[in-house]
Amino acid sequence: MFPRISQFNLFHFGFSYFIPFRSVLIEREARVKTEVQAGPLYRVLGSPLYITCSVSGFRSENTDKHFEFRMTTPSNPNRDIQIISSKDDDFGYSNHLIRVRKNEIALKRLSPNSVRFEIKSLLKADEGEYECTAVNLEGAYDGEYSAKTVVKVIEDSLSVSSSASTPLSLNEGEALTLTCLASSSTSQHTHLSVAWYLHKDGQEDAQPIISLNRDFTLSPGQGFERRYQAGLIRLDKLGEAAYNLQMAKVEPSDQGRIYCQAQEWIQDPDGSWYIIIQKNAEEMTLTVKATGWKHFIDFEGQELLLSCNINTQDVEKRFFSVAWLKGRVELARIGPTGVLTVAPEYSVRQKNGELRAARSGNRDYRLILKPVRTEDQGEYICRVWPQERGQDDAFIEGEAKDSTPQRVNISATVKMQQAVNVAEGGGLHLSCKVDGVQGQLSVTWEQKSASMASFTKIISINQEGVTEIAEEFMSRKLDEVTLSDSGVYQCAVSERKPNGKTHNQAQTTTVTVTSIGKMCLYTLMGVSLVSRKNQVTVGEKLELMCRVKGPHMPVTVTWSVQREAKTPDTILTLSPDGTISWSADQNHYQLRVESRKTEVIYYLLVIGTSHREGGNYQCNVSVLLKNVHKELKASNQLAVIVNNPGTASCSHFGKIMKILSPFSSKNMNTDITITCSIVTKTSESSLYSITWLHEENAGNKTIVSLDRNSIVTESQADLGQRISMRRSKGPTFELTIRQARISDKGSYTCKVGEWLQDPRGEWYLLSTVSKSTVLTITEPGEYIYFSYYMFTCHIIREEVELNCNITSGASGSSIFYGVIWHYAANSSSLKNAIMVKLDHTGLVSYPDNKDFRGLQERLRLSRPTQKSFYLSIQKAQEEDSGTYWCEVDQYQLDNEAHWQLKASDSGGAIKLSVKVTGMITPLEVFCWDPNGIAILGGYFLYSYNMGGGGGGLTPAERIFLHTSIMVTLTFLCILLCR
Repeated sequence: MFPRISQFNLFHFGFSYFIPFRSVLIEREARVKTEVQAGPLYRVLGSPLYITCSVSGFRSENTDKHFEFRMTTPSNPNRDIQIISSKDDDFGYSNHLIRVRKNEIALKRLSPNSVRFEIKSLLKADEGEYECTAVNLEGAYDGEYSAKTVVKVIEDSLSVSSSASTPLSLNEGEALTLTCLASSSTSQHTHLSVAWYLHKDGQEDAQPIISLNRDFTLSPGQGFERRYQAGLIRLDKLGEAAYNLQMAKVEPSDQGRIYCQAQEWIQDPDGSWYIIIQKNAEEMTLTVKATGWKHFIDFEGQELLLSCNINTQDVEKRFFSVAWLKGRVELARIGPTGVLTVAPEYSVRQKNGELRAARSGNRDYRLILKPVRTEDQGEYICRVWPQERGQDDAFIEGEAKDSTPQRVNISATVKMQQAVNVAEGGGLHLSCKVDGVQGQLSVTWEQKSASMASFTKIISINQEGVTEIAEEFMSRKLDEVTLSDSGVYQCAVSERKPNGKTHNQAQTTTVTVTSIGKMCLYTLMGVSLVSRKNQVTVGEKLELMCRVKGPHMPVTVTWSVQREAKTPDTILTLSPDGTISWSADQNHYQLRVESRKTEVIYYLLVIGTSHREGGNYQCNVSVLLKNVHKELKASNQLAVIVNNPGTASCSHFGKIMKILSPFSSKNMNTDITITCSIVTKTSESSLYSITWLHEENAGNKTIVSLDRNSIVTESQADLGQRISMRRSKGPTFELTIRQARISDKGSYTCKVGEWLQDPRGEWYLLSTVSKSTVLTITEPGEYIYFSYYMFTCHIIREEVELNCNITSGASGSSIFYGVIWHYAANSSSLKNAIMVKLDHTGLVSYPDNKDFRGLQERLRLSRPTQKSFYLSIQKAQEEDSGTYWCEVDQYQLDNEAHWQLKASDSGGAIKLSVKVTGMITPLEVFCWDPNGIAILGGYFLYSYNMGGGGGGLTPAERIFLHTSIMVTLTFLCILLCR
């Protein structure tokens, strides 16, 4: 792959330091130029895609150039995806290479300098920007070697169906009416063409009967022109989607399978029209039973078809001779073996192809005269002879049978419009149409007023094309008629036939010129504005009709629309000469004029309506009378309402969104995520805005709000970094609350707005849907359980230890405990005295109390774990006896660094009994629970005289006894603790 370097980049790499050279060379016209179709190209999902790429300017024009195609997707516009190359078979990336090898993607060479890139069936993933690169094999770069275009893949919205699919049997001459329903709901500006086809048995291809093209013109199919011109075949569009085929008199040749076909067209940016999708409705089988032979009357110069049908049994096993006679003269005959013989006077016409006869079926025989002549008129019959084959294989002719005589009249025709009304000062336009002629024509226009007995020549064109104007009309113009121009006008046509004979025919029409005089124009002309519907959906077409009733006069029509309370905006102005001045975007409007006998209707078609097209429409008309514009009374205002697609109640839209759970309970100081998901959406191209609301003090408070482009438009500054929002596929919107607080509890509402793009490319809000969930924040440590039965009584340097343990409760870096030891003496007024405090910050304090100040001085606190609090009494004495218990408070540090008291509880009381019975006697210590049951007790020998004595025990014996008791009591404490 060669680098794709523009002219600027070439000098950037090679001569970036020489700025003057760069400036001069950029102005030189590039030699090489690569071109592709301008985009965007809208194509239907599943349909083929064709992109033509051509290059010019290479030195070797006749050498095949190599081309490469790449693309980028809307989701990743910075990543090139290689598709196909004319030089390298392995050029494409894996997904495209598989499709290339299956011939689903191809590169067709059109010429040495152009190729056509083809995708047989478009996928949604094929949407993106395509780049065609011409590979440079010349070495130096000079020009543009690549070109890009955008491809949009849209859904198939074309629907085609037929009113009849069951077989139908008709007699020859009966009427046939079929309805085809064809419509498209695409948001793009497209046109539909509809055609009816007949597929005869034994024929490979179907033939069109009649078609309505994308520009609303009717075209009969080959072989159906005569009946179409005679008004026997019609195609009418009824409403928005119905197309009626009417065949007034069916023929045996109409037998076969009939179906309708719809094509959807779109105009590419280069102005060309392209069929993006084509569909056929189901076929209907038509059988036509022949009832005899039939003739058709044609205009001179057209085709005359004379059909002869034989009605008998076993016709396919028998032989016949068939002849056509005009009066008593036989024109042509088809023998039993199919041999055609023609009368001598018609042999020249047969040689020139003007006379043809053939058998078209087992029963059907046809004679065709084309072009038909005036001398062909007369009375015709069809004569049939049955033929029996004899023993010598010779045919024996049976009795002849004649059909009913039919009269055929052939003549040139002249057509004019019916009676014409025109106002004084207006323009008069008459047309004269001549059909069915062979020779040269001369045409003369004549007028006869009420006071004249004969016609007066106005203007004529002779057979050589020379125009002659009558003297009295030399200085007059019919652009501004007067009252004297009223009367009967005649178009006289003279045809000089090839045989030298002249055929004359004329047609007349009545022209009435209305006098304006001193009458007000308002009494003669009126303007009104109407529409079949004034409420449309975004993307639909809107047709407005400005009806100008009264005599036909040159007028100026101005269309305007008033939006909200603003001044009216002019859309367009139509001048009397047909010039249109556009003030609005021409791409969104079309204008059509229909002239009727008593009025002229000006149609304004709004293509692909958006909300911008909503408003009050009005048409203003001014009459050009004697070179002066006179304003008529403006039409009524017509309000047009543009609705969103699928407008319905809120309950309907409630189905499109869900929230993860209607109720949720979470712990404080944890991260919480609330999820809001879109379940169904109106369009794949929808965008969404979202607002999260928190109900606070019976009112909703906005937490954060994002527009459809995910830009934050509103948020709470006091939330800091605790709130964040994320969007994922679906789409799904997640609201995350970090380190949740008690104040975060309550009702949370997810309010989502769906936005769509209208045909103008402007975004509008389709609907807003809300869903709520209730969030409960649970505070840890609301309940504390204590265990106080663990009490160790041992003498270690005369020390008694009381233990307070929390067996359950909250833990964590934000949880803290404080303890208060209480004391009640047995023989005093001290019933609930606080001995010592250890608060949640670790600060120790001793309340001042003279009644047990000595005891406080012998107290020691310790805390081996977060939930264990020990109180030691040194040198226990009998007055230390009493009830002891502890009270524990739980504190929590909130997110604003404030202490919060969360729980408080007291443990069960423990009774302590201390007795001293002698100089050298055991120290008796008992511990009781609140029910008076002994938990632990023992005797400890204690000597008041540390220097000697001891009841006869030597020092060594006292040490041994003391140690033995301590070991024993320690084991008992361990067992009780378990």
